[in-house]
Amino acid sequence: MEEEEEEEPLIVLHYYYSSNNFDMHAEILEPAVEGTLNVLRSCKKNPSLRRVILTSSSSTVRARDDFDPNIPLDESSWSSVELCERLQIWYSLSKTLAEKAAWEFCNGNGIDLVTVLPSFVIGPSLPPDLCSTASDVLGLLTGEMEKFQWHGRMGYVHIDDVALCHILRYPSLSVPKRFEQLKRPNYEFNTSRLKKLGFQFKSIEEMFDDCVASLVEQGHLSLHSA
Repeated sequence: MEEEEEEEPLIVLHYYYSSNNFDMHAEILEPAVEGTLNVLRSCKKNPSLRRVILTSSSSTVRARDDFDPNIPLDESSWSSVELCERLQIWYSLSKTLAEKAAWEFCNGNGIDLVTVLPSFVIGPSLPPDLCSTASDVLGLLTGEMEKFQWHGRMGYVHIDDVALCHILRYPSLSVPKRFEQLKRPNYEFNTSRLKKLGFQFKSIEEMFDDCVASLVEQGHLSLHSA
């Protein structure tokens, strides 16, 4: 994302979308970091800015080889850059580097930053093409279990909860800085700070019901046997 002039925003929401066709350094790592920093540089120019909300990812805390399953991961946790590089976990690496760069920039420039870290996001889908998470859900329903050989246990969050979490962050200025929007995959994730603010997650049934309804509506899935 190129740096641009902004017109007096009060709060900025920033998220990052990555393509499936990429050169690791040129199209994933550098754009993730520089795209985030360009948004923040524009924010710095605006004196009316009150807060930046960055949509990050749970991948910034769970790619690690030193975890204790008895200790929940929280906003103080970070993925291991060395592990991501060694195992070529480029998505986690890009998200981790981008968020670290965002915190460094905001702390150095007096910008109030809050990050939201969703896990696998499911629910109704706007674009007609399947995203990777919706494709995984479709695989569960159609028996394509090879899709899940590398996943292990998976944590899901409803797309509505992700959106509402950002709205919850918008009016309140006295909030924690880094939020885990997660259930429980291989690690336990601490969501108590969100819950103390009155946030209630949708159930796993609601997540999959809405996702399946969207898959049917878009023609990816038939509920009728041949």
